[in-house]
Amino acid sequence: MRDWKVYWMLPVLVVCFAGIFALVLSLEGAPVGAVGYALLLCLVLGALVYGLCLLHAWRQRERLREALQKLPYTLEADALPPCLAPGETVYQQALIDLQRAYALLESQTGRKRADMLDYYTLWVHQIKTPIAAMRLLLQGEPHPAGRELTAELFRIEQYADMALQYLRLDSESSDFVFRSCALDEIVRQAVRKYAPLFIRSQIGLVYDGLDETVLTDSKWLGFVIEQLLSNALKYTPRGTVTISQDGPQTLVIADTGIGIAPEDLPRICEKGFTGYNGRTGQKSTGIGLYLCSRVLKKLGHGFSIVSEPGKGTRVTIDLSMVTLPRE
Repeated sequence: MRDWKVYWMLPVLVVCFAGIFALVLSLEGAPVGAVGYALLLCLVLGALVYGLCLLHAWRQRERLREALQKLPYTLEADALPPCLAPGETVYQQALIDLQRAYALLESQTGRKRADMLDYYTLWVHQIKTPIAAMRLLLQGEPHPAGRELTAELFRIEQYADMALQYLRLDSESSDFVFRSCALDEIVRQAVRKYAPLFIRSQIGLVYDGLDETVLTDSKWLGFVIEQLLSNALKYTPRGTVTISQDGPQTLVIADTGIGIAPEDLPRICEKGFTGYNGRTGQKSTGIGLYLCSRVLKKLGHGFSIVSEPGKGTRVTIDLSMVTLPRE
């Protein structure tokens, strides 16, 4: 607002100069009518000049605002309004230099992130080879320890996939592809993946199939369902996990587990938040539900969780919503 103080001083100066001019004319014995007429002309001319200055300043301000809105894209000198004072040239050049430095830093950060994503992608694919080999070696192992090791190998593979999806989520190549998908097929694929853990944990699964077609990305929605099934298994020592519908295009995953404390519910989707269950059982990483909420937000699907300690948790995904966020 400091630059506008100069323009507020202009009418004061005009009035002062007009008053001095009128005073000099009156002291020289000029007629009152002539003095008044000269004073009026000065004021009208001053008001006209003042209005033109304000209009020019407003246009300059709007042009500068439009140029700044283009940041962090390339900002060149011709995109900025002409300078009215020598000091403005220095500020505009500093702004251009800052934007170029930011663009260079952003480019370097993007390359580093792309390299890191490529590395973790390669690492996940490579680590799956020894995991598959160990799983084959343990298939013929009748000892109970073999089944325990197989379950742990499954968790290792799951965490490796989670790390990869975590990186891909913020990548420009997140490859979200929306198409009409059979919801039953997506759910069954996740269920087949976690079937050994259901059997090992002796947790019942209630699922009668879904006759529903939804507009979504099958890969990312499948990732969300897998994470929700993993949480249900993790916090259900005994009982059942139910997958059902609660209305058209509404997927519900409910369990009869230990539930979530009421004070933890508002924060369970925060990054790194483990809550009471995570601190006591030391099983939670605070990443699973955070990733689910972010993926569903990018997919444009609604998401809600209702839980009661000792009675279980109910997760509802509204697949009828496909409101893509502007990022």
